[in-house]
Amino acid sequence: MDFPTIHTNFWDAVIAVPVVLILTQLIKIFFKPSKPLVPFIALIIGLLISVFISHRGHLVAGIFMGWFYGYTAIGSYASLKTSIVSYLKKVRRE
Repeated sequence: MDFPTIHTNFWDAVIAVPVVLILTQLIKIFFKPSKPLVPFIALIIGLLISVFISHRGHLVAGIFMGWFYGYTAIGSYASLKTSIVSYLKKVRRE
């Protein structure tokens, strides 16, 4: 079995992940899903964007990169939120 060639490019890093992040936040605002469901929503959005837009015709590459998009968006949001909360706690102590 040959593994597909997967290219990480400008689209992956600068466009797809922020799109997943923004769409997930919009879904949170308009539909108010439960908190445990939000990462799953980000993963599904990442998979849909990857399989149907950025890696059409290459299902394995689309699934792999879709997981990348979804989980990168989840990690970026969690990291940013943790940094902001930590900073605000530090500012309040001073």
